[in-house]
Amino acid sequence: MVTAFLAGLLLLLIAEIYVIVQVANAIGVVDTVLLLLAFSFAGVWLTKRVGISVLTRIRRQLDDQQMPGNELIDAGLVLVAGLFLLVPGFVSDGIGLLLLFPPTRSVVRGLIRRRFRVRVLRLGPSSGHGDVIDV
Repeated sequence: MVTAFLAGLLLLLIAEIYVIVQVANAIGVVDTVLLLLAFSFAGVWLTKRVGISVLTRIRRQLDDQQMPGNELIDAGLVLVAGLFLLVPGFVSDGIGLLLLFPPTRSVVRGLIRRRFRVRVLRLGPSSGHGDVIDV
């Protein structure tokens, strides 16, 4: 698991450097740096807006005495999107923007829910752990 994460991180780093060099060759170094800074600032602003919207939905559901399952996952995804947007690079900015886009976030949320559901079912009562669900 850790090696897959590190391999993914290394692959992202290589892709970021390659894309930044290609963009710098096309439009110039100064313009590339300014574009990266603009993406970072715009990403922070957009993440703040989306994050406030998600927090408002969480608060509304809690006020209605409902468990905000999807909204909690969305909050985590918005946090990850914000981190991707803060990292300078065009590839990470693209991933961050995709996570802020509600239809894409919905697909990722479904994948996360399915992953946790499989883990909970695997650790259910039939596995000999009794009523304990360890997630």
